[in-house]
Amino acid sequence: MRMILKFGGSSLADLQCIRHAAALAAKQAEGGAQVVVVVSAQADTTDLMIQQAKELSPCPDGREMDAFLSAGEQMSAALMAMALHCLGVSAVSFTGKQAGIHTDGCFGQARIIEVAPSKIQEALEAGKIAVVAGFQGVDCAGNTTTLGRGGSDTTAVALAAALHADCCRIYTDVDGVYDRDPRKYPNARRYRRIGYNQMLSMARRGAQVLHDRCVELARDNRIPLEVRSTFTDTPGTIVG
Repeated sequence: MRMILKFGGSSLADLQCIRHAAALAAKQAEGGAQVVVVVSAQADTTDLMIQQAKELSPCPDGREMDAFLSAGEQMSAALMAMALHCLGVSAVSFTGKQAGIHTDGCFGQARIIEVAPSKIQEALEAGKIAVVAGFQGVDCAGNTTTLGRGGSDTTAVALAAALHADCCRIYTDVDGVYDRDPRKYPNARRYRRIGYNQMLSMARRGAQVLHDRCVELARDNRIPLEVRSTFTDTPGTIVG
């Protein structure tokens, strides 16, 4: 079985959270699965980086912003690989470029045009967990690009399609997809299963759990998603 596990910023907020996420990935690998972990930057990191850049330059250059912001996910990927090593699990981290994620040259909102995951395949076949920095890729000129809001989810789905994964699991701080924000509405209803088009409609109306580009990519490639909490064992919501 081949699995893509994506951990968002809230799931990696501090070192304890990173250790917990690493343990979840290790458990799947120890059960015999080939595991690819996709990570976001740690919580609030990207916002702080944007603030810092704009304090320095009111209109920062797009190429340099993407080179700067991509570092947040790269740090998460390296920390996750270190945490896995501490658990006795062989793992290797990859930037978007190293993972073979090729994009157009639209800085800040790049679109994936091809995924060539040969290095990830080699890692999996060697029995390693591949840890990929989400939200980023490389254009035809060799420039680092970022994928915009929800980009790490998009990375996870694109890799699931390219690697013919059996499962793409999106870990977050809520235990599934709800009909309204469960943090604001105690009577919100959680879906056990939801179709791509309904999820896409919700995303376009502002639901934060998945970005519409991620859902479109999953729908077009028939990739089933599971949205579930990093912090509980509650079954999540199947999208697809």
